[in-house]
Amino acid sequence: MTVPSVAIAYLDGERMRRSLLAAADWVEIGREDLNRINVFPVPDGDTGTNFSATLRAVANSVRLLHKPDLPTVTRAMADACVFSARGNSGMLLSQFLLGFHYSIGDKRVASAEEVAKALRNGADQLFASLDDPVEGTILTVCRDTASAAEEVSTDTHNVAELMHRILESARSSLNRTPELLEVLKIAGVVDAGAKGFVRLLEGIVRLIDGMPIQLEQSATYSEPAAAARAVVASEQDFQYCTEFLVRSSSLPTATEARHQLRKFGGSLVVLCNEDLLKVHIHTDTPDDVFELAETWGPLEFSKADDMREQHQALHKTDARMSIVVDSSCDLPDEIIDGLGIIMVPLQVVEGEKTYRDRIDPETKRIYESMRNGAIFTTSQPTPGSFAEAFSEASSSSNSVLSLSLSSALSGTMASAQAAGRNLGIRDLTFFDSRSVSLGLGLLVLKAAELAREGLDAKSIVAKLERIRERSGGLFTVDRFDNLLRSGRVSRGKAWIGGLLDIKPILELSNEGRIEPLDRVRGRDAVMARFLEHLEERLTPVPRQLRVGIVHGDAPEIAKELETEIVARFAPREIVTGQVTPAIGVHVGPGCWGVFYQIEDETE
Repeated sequence: MTVPSVAIAYLDGERMRRSLLAAADWVEIGREDLNRINVFPVPDGDTGTNFSATLRAVANSVRLLHKPDLPTVTRAMADACVFSARGNSGMLLSQFLLGFHYSIGDKRVASAEEVAKALRNGADQLFASLDDPVEGTILTVCRDTASAAEEVSTDTHNVAELMHRILESARSSLNRTPELLEVLKIAGVVDAGAKGFVRLLEGIVRLIDGMPIQLEQSATYSEPAAAARAVVASEQDFQYCTEFLVRSSSLPTATEARHQLRKFGGSLVVLCNEDLLKVHIHTDTPDDVFELAETWGPLEFSKADDMREQHQALHKTDARMSIVVDSSCDLPDEIIDGLGIIMVPLQVVEGEKTYRDRIDPETKRIYESMRNGAIFTTSQPTPGSFAEAFSEASSSSNSVLSLSLSSALSGTMASAQAAGRNLGIRDLTFFDSRSVSLGLGLLVLKAAELAREGLDAKSIVAKLERIRERSGGLFTVDRFDNLLRSGRVSRGKAWIGGLLDIKPILELSNEGRIEPLDRVRGRDAVMARFLEHLEERLTPVPRQLRVGIVHGDAPEIAKELETEIVARFAPREIVTGQVTPAIGVHVGPGCWGVFYQIEDETE
């Protein structure tokens, strides 16, 4: 047994916060290894992604807490669990963390014995949440860890020693999982969710021992993943991994929700916390699941991923392309996560504070802050952020394609290229979108489709270049302040515009610059003139048209735009999203726009 070099008498808020950050980092480093051994309950190869994303959301929720007490940290952890739990593994992890939170309660510090009790409560909460508990999974390892903690806490008051000894027990329990679950034994692997839990503990122990947690050399694999080789058991062969989140003051209990949902499928996990209910279920009829959910309250989130398609894609894992994009793409999180795209955050700056776009919680309140007079600036991602993303991408594929917002608007692409030169990744390709927001996002969607078809980077870039020439975007702003600070309009024109209620219509040029297109007096007249300009650019109506609708905290206008665009152009797909904070800083609250992507094949 490794003897800890430090003695820790109690767990407090700051230690808990730092533990969650270390755990999230260590799990992220092993994410692809977890994906590759994911054979239960279905071999869809996303356990590592879901487990890591859930823990990353928890870490982000506590990252910027200043001198927090223990209840504040565990409460933030619990809230993030419900909102951000992803997949079967993320839901199970969240049940454990919720149980831990409930046990801590209002304790400002926790002794080794109280930590052990919290671990036990976490394991019990996890067990109680399962409709069909299966041994040889994370359930077994969590329970064995809790038992070890209770035993260890009777002969030591040192939390550091407690963590070292329960980690040994967790590793032993993990190694036994193939003996308890036949599908693991056949595949020659341990349970992926259970290994994720062990990595969580390892991250905390590394923090205690002062061992660095940093990205390691990109892994290479000489054989297909166990997840790709595994056969889906007939009783688990549902098509869709389905999730939803409902908010209501009159929700059913978790037991009642499970009772009503059981008829739709398997792998059912129900997560409840006050007025929120989160559900994960594998089913063939996601629409029926969503219809039931809507009887409990409004759906705040829903998704249904095709697991059969995911499993088939695993056979191409070692040859597939990874796509990296910056956070200006404005693609919703569920699309980014569903496609396995790696996003690099731009930076939002407020005075001396710097936040990561779309990640740190402060950026989620940016429109409200701007309306209250706050002033922000932005900065491109650091080369280090891109280096981290490229290393992650190359660990699971032979080729990496990086798409960036227009080089005429930002130095983001230059930062990405600087990172790439230093890494020495063999097949790393860069593409200048000459666009921003969902103009960039739609190109990312097309690139992902082409990669799934097996095209190489050179062929994808050639197709994207042709599409880029036929695509474009229009947008307008509600006020001039932000454009003025960005240097997009002169001070005199801004004053006159504000005085006369003149609203600009702006266009993205083929070179990727923002140029004035028209000026309209009054908000009511902007929509009609905007659609006239859009019709000029989309006549005749393309056969293969994608549309992106974006808004800066103006969802009602986005809905009106969607109705008009469907009626006029019948696009094959519409993606709607809020302008990311790093772009919202420059265009301000109330902005909105449309990006169109014409994919018609030409001679």
